[in-house]
Amino acid sequence: MSEYVKITTINGIGTIEFYHPQSNSLPANILAKLATTITDAGNDKNIKVIILKSAGERAFCAGASFDELIAIDNPEQGKKFFLGFANVINAARKCPKFILGRVQGKAVGGGVGMAAATDYCFATKYSSSKLSELAIGIGPFVVGPAVERKIGTSAFSAMTINATKWFDANWSREKGLYTDVFDSVEELDDEIDKLASTLSKSNPEAMEKLKKVMWNGTEDWDRLLDKRAESSGILVISDFTSKAIAKFKSK
Repeated sequence: MSEYVKITTINGIGTIEFYHPQSNSLPANILAKLATTITDAGNDKNIKVIILKSAGERAFCAGASFDELIAIDNPEQGKKFFLGFANVINAARKCPKFILGRVQGKAVGGGVGMAAATDYCFATKYSSSKLSELAIGIGPFVVGPAVERKIGTSAFSAMTINATKWFDANWSREKGLYTDVFDSVEELDDEIDKLASTLSKSNPEAMEKLKKVMWNGTEDWDRLLDKRAESSGILVISDFTSKAIAKFKSK
């Protein structure tokens, strides 16, 4: 099955789903489409609440595409790639609708950032996560503000420093990345549907104002994430990172 981003709207609920055959990794075209789709859904008067999900069962999102990372050969190209993650996070931040995250499986790097950028995130017990960026010589610079906003500096530091460790779903719930963790996808979907249905009948103006309150203090993220993308773009072309990515791909 080919990669895609699609949206379906039923009874005021807009469900955005993405897929990539490599464990739902995020190449530039998927990132661009996600950012645009979130923005468009936010402007659609027929949509009252958004669900963000990926296809498949045990992998929510593998983060950055290694194929594209290893092909980057100059800082400008690197910055452009990492701006893809910045654009998704900023689209979610600026979206006037609540975004409910559905994390059915493992999340890595940019996938953790995407989960953190949602307003209320559901997960299954299989939804371990890690910020693996340091292991390949870079760092979670672009997704960092979104993750740190959700889980705090201490937990963010732990994930960043211990870049090869999988942090289980219960840990992520305790830290605030996930709001609820379920034993099965069926239970997860049932609870998402209940909350989405309730929100679709709630006052849109009140929800928009509440979202602004919840994201207060992030108004400088357009500039901040641009700078972070620039830093990542420089690091990704280093000899260390090139060798590390090649090593990961050969496993």
